[in-house]
Amino acid sequence: MTIYLDGKFVSEEDAKVSVFDHGLLYGDGVFEGIRVYGGKIFRLDAHLDRLFASAKAIMLPIPMTRQQLVEACSETCVRNKLQDGYIRLVVTRGVGCLGLNPFTCKNPTVCIIASTIELFSEEIYRNGVKLVTAGTIRTSPAAVSPAIKSLNYLNNILAKIEAINAGTVEALMLNAEGYVAECTGDNVFVVRGGRLATPPISAGALIGITRGVVFELAAKMGIAVSEPNLTRYDIMTADECFLTGTAAEIVPVASLDGRPIGSGKPGVLTLKLMSEFRKLTCSEGTPLTRS
Repeated sequence: MTIYLDGKFVSEEDAKVSVFDHGLLYGDGVFEGIRVYGGKIFRLDAHLDRLFASAKAIMLPIPMTRQQLVEACSETCVRNKLQDGYIRLVVTRGVGCLGLNPFTCKNPTVCIIASTIELFSEEIYRNGVKLVTAGTIRTSPAAVSPAIKSLNYLNNILAKIEAINAGTVEALMLNAEGYVAECTGDNVFVVRGGRLATPPISAGALIGITRGVVFELAAKMGIAVSEPNLTRYDIMTADECFLTGTAAEIVPVASLDGRPIGSGKPGVLTLKLMSEFRKLTCSEGTPLTRS
């Protein structure tokens, strides 16, 4: 595997960062997970918009232009002969002192990995994922904005551990007020009476790229979408429920804490959105080209 690291393409074995990098020491940095379908990078502009916004929010200067990042992402895929897969674009604060002061870091680190990814099995896409509610509370938006896609995922990891220990692969995370925020790595949608609802960003949800795509698809299909505060009750009593994420795409939910949602199988609207999403990924994107 070939990795892009600070302007050079290096082997996987030579892709190393300093132990003094604040991305390692403090989780100080931002990242994007981006999908490649049929030799085209899906929604690259939206991902770069979010990357630069996240970096601006934490005063992290990205040492590359948008076009340079586009070219680097594309070239990394080409060098790895990746036509369908996943790009991880990471920008860390860079090497600095052992203190928290980020301004001791003079040169941010940029790393791009292009590989394959599989978060959920085909069985889950056919039959739905079984969710459990995590005891770990989602970090408050008043503490760290969920709009910042940072390297510090410990909050989500703790909830992920709870899911795995409960014998499943995904957990629902609530905020301090008891409202639904998101899952450990995915946004949450419910279907009720032919309408869609998903938690607002203010509840602690990431502004997901796939979340936004679902809004677009719903508008084209004439389906209303709202962003109210949701509780576990709203999930349990929904007609359908599904998750969205760049790596996960659209994932049907079968149950929450042992309670079947709807029929306990992927719902009609969920399946329709899954189909329309896959059509979209085949029809648009930024073509891979060599720089």
